[in-house]
Amino acid sequence: MHHTPFVPARRHAMRVLAALPLLLAAHAVRAEDLTFDELYSKIGVLGFEFSDKVKRLAGRTVSIRGFMAPPLKAEAAFFVLTEIPMAICPFCSSDSDWPDNILVVYLDEKQTFVQSGRTIEVTGALEYGSWTDPETGFVSQLRLRGARFSLA
Repeated sequence: MHHTPFVPARRHAMRVLAALPLLLAAHAVRAEDLTFDELYSKIGVLGFEFSDKVKRLAGRTVSIRGFMAPPLKAEAAFFVLTEIPMAICPFCSSDSDWPDNILVVYLDEKQTFVQSGRTIEVTGALEYGSWTDPETGFVSQLRLRGARFSLA
């Protein structure tokens, strides 16, 4: 009887392919919801303290709703998500106009920016702590990386 040497390997490959949807479903990451009210546990004259929820979710995929601040430039790979709509660029405001609750969103691929009055939902990996973007010099305390957004 003639045996093809690749039959066992082919059977194994077929079993792996058949199990792939189950494996992907088991590893699918559901984004945990986060709100602007949950970002900090304390904001005062001495600064702020990140909430326990932010610390627990660091590095994990989260979703948050807010408003896109007008971007610095049309082709930017990031934007600022704000709790309230902003008619002007937050980087152009005085310190007194700077919003308390913002999040920097670094996109995983370019998307068309939306008008600042539209609610969007952003999903990405949460990071916290001071970080300076080497390309723009922008300093952020909270970021979403590898993010995508859609109209909410």
